[in-house]
Amino acid sequence: MKQILLVLSLLFVVLSCKDTKPSDQQTPTDLEGTWQLISGTLIEKGDTTITNYTSDPQMIKVINQSHFAFLNHDLKKGKDSLKALFVAGGGRYELKGDQYTEHLEYCSDRAWEENDFVFTIEIRNDTLIQKGVEKIESAKVDRLNIERYVRVNPHP
Repeated sequence: MKQILLVLSLLFVVLSCKDTKPSDQQTPTDLEGTWQLISGTLIEKGDTTITNYTSDPQMIKVINQSHFAFLNHDLKKGKDSLKALFVAGGGRYELKGDQYTEHLEYCSDRAWEENDFVFTIEIRNDTLIQKGVEKIESAKVDRLNIERYVRVNPHP
């Protein structure tokens, strides 16, 4: 009798466990929304640059069912000539497992347009981490880009 109760207890525990989705099984619904960039790491030719985006500059990425857009700007509205910044872009994207590919169709820096960028993504609760190589031969860009975003609450 004790063995039957033990087996039933174990069966109950196994069946009541929540089925969690592996990180390589992200869906577009998981990505949809507005994301604020909190940190970016660029590794190029052995040099690492880490940028904190929680103060100045700031960047958001908006993702819907088929497209993405990003907006990046300084908070001094361009009045500091050394740190004046505005970059925007967007286009279509594809998601296959944890492989997120951006097809950049529009960009304020026109050399970046019509390029594809493949990232590995991971979503942990309200955090999106994307990591991939940005390579544009004409602009002499070849670097690893690691970005960490936090989901923006739709109801402040």
